[in-house]
Amino acid sequence: MHITDSRTNRLFLVLAGFFLTNALIAEFVGVKIFALEATLGLEPFEWRLLGVSGTLNFTAGVLLWPFVFVMSDVINEYFGRRGVQLISWLAVAFIAYAFVAAYASIALAPAGFWVEANQDLGVPDIQLAFAQIFGQGLWTICGSIIAFLIGQLIDVTVFHRIRRLTGDRLVWLRATGSTAVSQLLDSFVVLYIAFVIGPQRWPTSQFLAVGTVNYLYKMLAAIALIPLLYVARSAIKRYLGADAAARLRNEAAA
Repeated sequence: MHITDSRTNRLFLVLAGFFLTNALIAEFVGVKIFALEATLGLEPFEWRLLGVSGTLNFTAGVLLWPFVFVMSDVINEYFGRRGVQLISWLAVAFIAYAFVAAYASIALAPAGFWVEANQDLGVPDIQLAFAQIFGQGLWTICGSIIAFLIGQLIDVTVFHRIRRLTGDRLVWLRATGSTAVSQLLDSFVVLYIAFVIGPQRWPTSQFLAVGTVNYLYKMLAAIALIPLLYVARSAIKRYLGADAAARLRNEAAA
């Protein structure tokens, strides 16, 4: 095996590991809803859309998903469609496995002393808290996994179509363009499954309004992280060498 091949394998492992880790963490921390304005020390911003109003509240997972998108684009750039499809299917399998493990853990009979162990900290029943945090609803889990997979498969297709038109130029365009299309679907599919056909039965106006606000946030985050794409590209070029990095990009494009 040539030294560049071993470096290439290590590079893929690192990128895939970071991708999978962020995706898994995002799924679990997504149970928390945070107020963006209060977090930034700003006055509440009351948005109004389609007769629906609200403040800028998001799941904590939105802090990590933009990094998943960046890693997806970097892997797409150097390892192509097959690389992204591999890690996308792995992510779906690992996320499903993680939730099965979480539900199994919830089902275990808690030790009596452990249930009340955190009463002094304001948690009278830690078993109930554990179940509420890790036991996300099945509709939410299914919606998130399906939306993630659809988004990833759309992203890789759009990425390569833009790449065929632009060649090795305009890295930001293919990354942002593919994210714009894939996250448009992702943002609405997850809400539709979790909250429209799920038990809550959101009205169409609420579904469209919340989905639009979430999509706009994701796009702003994707644009803000464009410099990270160029940082990653430069780091990979230094790690692999210019010739090996160019060879990988050409193979990925083909």
